[in-house]
Amino acid sequence: MLTSQLSTEELQEKRSKYIPKGVSNGNLNIAQYASSATITDIDQNEWIDFAGAIGTLNVGHSHPKVTQAVKEQVNRFLHPGFNVMMYEGYINLAEKLCRITPGSFDKQAILFNSGAEAVENAIKIARRYTGRQAVVSFVRGYHGRTNLTMTMTSKVKPYKFGFGPFAPEIYQAPFPYLYQKPNEMTEESYVDMKIEEFKEFFIATVAPETVACVVMEPVQGEGGFIIPPIKFVQAVYDFCQENGIVFVADEIQTGFGRTGKFFAIEHFNVAPDLITVSKSLAAGLPLSGVVGKTEMLNVAEPGELGGTYAGSPVACAAALAVIDIMEEEKLADKAEWLGEKMEAVLNELYEKHDYMGDIRRLGSMVAVEIVEDRISKQPNKKKTAEIVKYANENGLLLLSAGLKGNVIRFLMPLVITEDELAKGLAILKKAFH
Repeated sequence: MLTSQLSTEELQEKRSKYIPKGVSNGNLNIAQYASSATITDIDQNEWIDFAGAIGTLNVGHSHPKVTQAVKEQVNRFLHPGFNVMMYEGYINLAEKLCRITPGSFDKQAILFNSGAEAVENAIKIARRYTGRQAVVSFVRGYHGRTNLTMTMTSKVKPYKFGFGPFAPEIYQAPFPYLYQKPNEMTEESYVDMKIEEFKEFFIATVAPETVACVVMEPVQGEGGFIIPPIKFVQAVYDFCQENGIVFVADEIQTGFGRTGKFFAIEHFNVAPDLITVSKSLAAGLPLSGVVGKTEMLNVAEPGELGGTYAGSPVACAAALAVIDIMEEEKLADKAEWLGEKMEAVLNELYEKHDYMGDIRRLGSMVAVEIVEDRISKQPNKKKTAEIVKYANENGLLLLSAGLKGNVIRFLMPLVITEDELAKGLAILKKAFH
């Protein structure tokens, strides 16, 4: 095993000197080795991973089938460039993605490098297909850090502040947030109100005839794991169908079993026109894609879509292994089991701590909202930061989320062992004090 010639402190000093502070670090230790849901640092401390590289490691760290597939590919070739000479991995992965994504229509898939790149290209495809320019995303949505995806993203700080001007013809529609509904309203009347607000948005803000696509996260990720009601998602989809608007499901954080199904949109009985995928697609290697209706993807002419590194053969090899692992190990089913375990522990803690508000989940996409008190439901960003800091100083990698930074989210690998889970939960319980 490779060992570092430098100490943790020396590497931290080099990081400060040579890497800008704009790159955030939740944990300042230095990884040396990782397997399943455990990372060992260069000082041989173990860290239970409840962050999963922000939802990238559904099949865990260094899954032997992934590493084997990668080694075999590396020994064959690294990158002929799909635009220069094709290779089997890209073609086979496109076929598999078309098979596993929802929708009985003819599909095609195109590969890229990052989630933001997938979203940008889904918009290019939608614009090319419809001949329209406007794009609609949602309040609290997150889609990336490029100029276009940053414009679509809702949170100003740290993602947008000082980085303008932003891309034109991008609009943010209202999105339901059941925990913050008025107390006097029933859930049904609140959802109906949000559907009406969505429809009014296309009268007051942007005409549907000018909209190329609506881009929706089936569960809002950075926004705080906000789960929309089925009725709302279906109403948005129906509106798109009625108005010739491409419906895009951004499954970058929700995809590959995280919510208990291969793709979260399957919970809503909707087959989107286009799906963007990345993160857990390739178990930590940079890879993304757009999958959807052939009639939409096939409109662009040769050279209009693609990129130098798009669809790396090494990443494709990893992704093909990931899909096999997902199916063989029934990880979507395990996600539901894991989510139930997490929910039970959070409910125990809820009985002890008044600062815990809403506990919500879809499969193992689990979050808890930290509040000042349960009556006002005012966000408690300070307490959230304390919990995350304690965890990251005591052997547990943990992330916050939410527009107001007061949501703790859980993205542990779906392959986590019962022993790893127990260790992580023991630290988590101490963090909630």
